[in-house]
Amino acid sequence: MELIESQKIFALNVGYLIHYIYCIGLTCTFGEAYRTAEQAEIYANEGKGIINSLHRKRLAIDLNIFSPSGELLTSIEALADIGKEWEKFNSKNRWGGNFKKRPDTDHFEMQE
Repeated sequence: MELIESQKIFALNVGYLIHYIYCIGLTCTFGEAYRTAEQAEIYANEGKGIINSLHRKRLAIDLNIFSPSGELLTSIEALADIGKEWEKFNSKNRWGGNFKKRPDTDHFEMQE
């Protein structure tokens, strides 16, 4: 599959995810979606990311997810159901809360 086709599927899945988040009574804002090669290198050097981040290919997004009272939700426990829902949308979708080395709970991506 060409990259553009993967990006289209990813964008649609993000739309579904945002709809799901609001349907369960939470809200969200965008975090980082696109990342330049330079920024990916900076994050990799700081131990905050990797050089070949899927953000560079527009196949990853970070979402800030909030409780009804406005609290930013960051724990695996608080976001696990959202992560499970994300992974149901497409077999290539991965939620950062499931990362073994360094969980990244606000991260949602689609493998190529």
